[in-house]
Amino acid sequence: MALVSSTPLLRKARAEGYCVGAFNVHTLEMLQAVVEAAEETKSPLIIQSTVGTVKHLGADYIAAAATVASNRSSVPIALHLDHCSDFGIIMQCIRAGYTSVMIDASHDPFDKNVAATRKVVEAAAAVGVNVEAELGRVGGVEDDIVVDERDALLADPDECAKFVELTGVHTLAPAIGTAHGIYKGDPNIDFDRIGRIASKVSIPLVLHGGSGIPENQVRKAVSLGMSKMNVATELRIVFSDAIKEVFAANPEENDPRKYMVPAKLALKAAAIEKMRLCGSIGKA
Repeated sequence: MALVSSTPLLRKARAEGYCVGAFNVHTLEMLQAVVEAAEETKSPLIIQSTVGTVKHLGADYIAAAATVASNRSSVPIALHLDHCSDFGIIMQCIRAGYTSVMIDASHDPFDKNVAATRKVVEAAAAVGVNVEAELGRVGGVEDDIVVDERDALLADPDECAKFVELTGVHTLAPAIGTAHGIYKGDPNIDFDRIGRIASKVSIPLVLHGGSGIPENQVRKAVSLGMSKMNVATELRIVFSDAIKEVFAANPEENDPRKYMVPAKLALKAAAIEKMRLCGSIGKA
């Protein structure tokens, strides 16, 4: 089937109490791995690319590969642009065939964040593209965006409700204590804040920084209203470690198929585990 907007996928997840895994990919093999994982488990899927990956591969290449994968698949697949503050790149991705985009103006004051988000929502409306925005600031490193722990601000529930009303945004990523990258210790998630935000906001909520969050904490966050979980760093590590293992065993290896296939299989297994954790298996 063709690529779909993530809006109906996430609304269904919110209504039924599970979340959809959103996986950042950087190569064709990574994309194939998460699609095969979704197909095997009958899970809805969101493929994500960062701005850095769009610049590296090209939005049209990524969209074309995702479209081929989706056309071959029986499960619904959305293609999402993660963390972008550049309106031009957002429009480039929409024109290329992305079905979901994130405008990240969380570094700006509230009013400027509203204005930037509303501009993207209006532009995306004509083609049915999902728009995600962030309120508060999620700490850590995501591609070339770095937020120091001291600068990470938790989202205010009342501001979240006001933000959604003013922008018409389809999905919201509130800062609730998670961080991008791998956690040095247990994440300090504010579950009470998630519950209060979910009670005031009816649209699907997005859990950023999903790499390495303990299972019980993921399940609790999902039960409170998180409908999408982003996973990036953990996938890169799994993929890279599998390649390293091949070269450790055979330093002279020069056939990309010999190290990309094990990496793809390792990533597929990791994605299936995340889908199980999200509760999305069989929900396609």
